[in-house]
Amino acid sequence: MHRQIAGKLTGPVTKWIVLVVALVAAVGMSTLNAKLIDVQDNEASSWLPADAESTKVLDELSGTVDPNDIPTLVVYHRDGGLTEDDLAAMDEQAAEIAETEGVTDRGVLSPTAAEQAGSPQPLLSEDGEVGYLYFTWNFGDEGWNAVPDAADEVRDIASIDGVTVHLAGYGGQAADASEAFEGIDSNLIMITFLVIIVILLFTYRSPILWLLPIISAAVAYMISGGVVYLLAKYADLTVNGQSQAILGILVIAAGTDYALLLVARYREELRRHEDRHEAMAFALHRAAPAIVASAATVVVGMLCLAFADLNSTAGMGPVLAVGIAVTLLTMITLLPALLVIVGRWVFWPKRPTFGTDEPTRSGLWAKVGNAIRPRPRLVWTVTAGLLLVACLGLFKLDTAGLSTEDTYTKEFDSIKGQKLLEEHDLADNSNTVQVVANDEQIDAVREAVGGVDGLGDPGQPAPVGDGRSYFEATIDADISSTAAFDIVEATRDAAHDIDGADALVGGGSAFYLDTKIAAERDNKVIIPIVLIAVFLILMVLLRAVLAPVLLIATVVLSFGAALGISALLFEYVFGFAGSDPGFPLFAFVFLVALGIDYNIFLMTRVREETVESGTRQGSLIALSSTGGVITSAGLVLAATFLVLGSIPLVFLAELGVAVALGVLLDTMIVRSVLVTALNLDLGGKIWWPSKLDAEDRPLPEPGTEPEREKVPALD
Repeated sequence: MHRQIAGKLTGPVTKWIVLVVALVAAVGMSTLNAKLIDVQDNEASSWLPADAESTKVLDELSGTVDPNDIPTLVVYHRDGGLTEDDLAAMDEQAAEIAETEGVTDRGVLSPTAAEQAGSPQPLLSEDGEVGYLYFTWNFGDEGWNAVPDAADEVRDIASIDGVTVHLAGYGGQAADASEAFEGIDSNLIMITFLVIIVILLFTYRSPILWLLPIISAAVAYMISGGVVYLLAKYADLTVNGQSQAILGILVIAAGTDYALLLVARYREELRRHEDRHEAMAFALHRAAPAIVASAATVVVGMLCLAFADLNSTAGMGPVLAVGIAVTLLTMITLLPALLVIVGRWVFWPKRPTFGTDEPTRSGLWAKVGNAIRPRPRLVWTVTAGLLLVACLGLFKLDTAGLSTEDTYTKEFDSIKGQKLLEEHDLADNSNTVQVVANDEQIDAVREAVGGVDGLGDPGQPAPVGDGRSYFEATIDADISSTAAFDIVEATRDAAHDIDGADALVGGGSAFYLDTKIAAERDNKVIIPIVLIAVFLILMVLLRAVLAPVLLIATVVLSFGAALGISALLFEYVFGFAGSDPGFPLFAFVFLVALGIDYNIFLMTRVREETVESGTRQGSLIALSSTGGVITSAGLVLAATFLVLGSIPLVFLAELGVAVALGVLLDTMIVRSVLVTALNLDLGGKIWWPSKLDAEDRPLPEPGTEPEREKVPALD
């Protein structure tokens, strides 16, 4: 940022204008932010690409099978067997549930009714201990929001003394997912703010200063949530529970990171400038390029997700990009204005007074730099070798997907019901394959898939129009398990082998399988795109080629090490059954986009110092000057992502652990040791093909660094 522009943003008058505009925007957007959960779309079908086979089936059946139907089970269990009175009570409760809002006119099927109708699918186990009611909810497009209240109503009805009752099927899973994300717009944010406040208190050692970054981050969160709400409401942007959770975490963490960098540079400039407005002008002039480049890297990385096949992934990219863009704007306008409004006293009890020495010159990170200084090549070789060893843990990373039982970190009601059905050999008849084919070949297709292991007897075909018919068959496996995927793939192979049938296979498990296929494709396509985009940004920022190549290599190495260690933690410490297929992509995008931030903070300072002191000495000055703030920023980011573990979803818990671990590796090892050692070893060559340090100046003797000029107050 040009120094004159920076000075005008924080001038004696304009600082108040900036404050008023920011507060008005925050108040105006806060009401929209609070309604963000109302525009969430958590339906699995809305996440898939249009060319997925299960999506095509959904389109073909749209006039016959309502896509808003939510098959639901109420599972009853009594040790020793359900009594006649229990079965009679189930019949009565079935009639009562049928009258509740949202239950379709097909009514509620009980074990007794199923037996009387001659249903091929029994609703009572052979040992008589488990039985269930089957019905379908349909709340239109508002199904996700309506299910929790409807589930509570059904649970109130379905109660028998001595009998345990569980809500299962799609409806039960939807109710549990709603519970998992309950409070995501309030509780998660409050926990995040509390964690950051504690870290800022230790970082600043001031009872007051922490308020300004927190206020600025809160304003950024309110505005970004409001903007995302408007985009979801009027621009068809897909927002789900996961993207909203990560939006809040990312905005607050990134905002605090930018605040730490700006405040640290402002504190430096206050020691060199007597006038605080002039000090902030210089601080913004020096720090803004790194902050802008950092934010641009994250924004571009997030926007690369738009190339994803999965709508949920593609939608998350713009959501998070908007959050970071708003955060950047807030942190380079509102925060500087607040800092110059309150004055130097906000740093109490350690106020940076004009003319005093910068304490970082002799701090911890200065000592780390001096320790690397004698043998930089040995240091970076050993460090890189250790990180490569950590990458071996990647062989333990299982991204085949998670069953319903393994998706959550606690056992929800629907999972308990599903387990009872499996233990008592009752199929969940809400989980089916839907097979669509041409009328002339529908019987041949039906016969072909009838021999698939794990698939129930195909039902009778029904017409869907345009010369097409469909039938359903029950899958004897958990809806999102690898066993169900194998059954779907076998069904597709059998159906596709019928010449001229143009058969398509969809259904619940098919949706999850197609999600896995799309996620694996996204991993292969988006990761290279992100690397290229970040590389180009670094080239423009550093005006070099070799430095960006090395920085990208170090972050990728850090990513591999973080995932390798995380995989071992997932299996041997947390006991997770595996990972979501999309986990590597999200971990990569966050770690590369966020991890490169710290290298940007460091290398922009190295480049600045190189002009006066040479690359090697500039690297030591940059490390000592930015080491503390970057470490604090890393701790903030790691701690905030770990807060995701408070949501009982394995995907978010794993993402939080992996990102936190990767960020700590970046701040403590990669940036402070590996990158600094490479800079000291290569010297001026790091800027190739630039001639920034053409002389490749050697390190001066310790203690001979040039003194910084002190600038008195302007008249």
